[in-house]
Amino acid sequence: MSAVDEPWDEPGPPLGGGPEEEAGEDPDGGPAPSLSAALEAILMVVDVPVPEVTLAQVLERPTHEVAAALRSLAAEYTEAGRGFDLREVAGGWRYYTRADCAPLVERFVRDGQQTRLTQAALETLAVVAYRQPVSRARVAAVRGVNSDGVMRTLVARGLVEEAGTDPESQAVLYRTSSYFLERLGLKDLSELPELAPFLPDDVENLEETTK
Repeated sequence: MSAVDEPWDEPGPPLGGGPEEEAGEDPDGGPAPSLSAALEAILMVVDVPVPEVTLAQVLERPTHEVAAALRSLAAEYTEAGRGFDLREVAGGWRYYTRADCAPLVERFVRDGQQTRLTQAALETLAVVAYRQPVSRARVAAVRGVNSDGVMRTLVARGLVEEAGTDPESQAVLYRTSSYFLERLGLKDLSELPELAPFLPDDVENLEETTK
């Protein structure tokens, strides 16, 4: 996947809104976010394009209003020259890196190969190594925090790769790559160190809480 096709994970603050940007009240009685702000908040965390009708159902707004707001946001991002696009692809909407920023993103990812992994990346890599094949949801359950962005970094660095889908949930599964073994100087996964000496005494209870 090229950098152009990588989803942009952290869109900035809303750029404004049209007449459909009326704010209501949230369930607690306070002011509710505008339609554009609500759309940005949702699309910032999705992994696949989200259909307009799904967004309309979640936000309890007419589908035509949601569709108009999405197109307005996309046009505003383009007009402002932002580094990301809001695109309609595969029947839904999702953030992507803007095409003319692709060389910079590719350089960042390539140069990043030489940098040390963050603590979050090391934790995620360890979960994948010892639990593989494993879904992102399972990794998040073990770590107790969303790991989607970290997983994409590990895939970009070639340490983790896709390993098919779960037959029940259809979630994408991940495993460590041959490059991972190369970097650690291992012949195969059987040479990974045993975890038992590092596990807490109540590991069985810990296992149950992550299922």
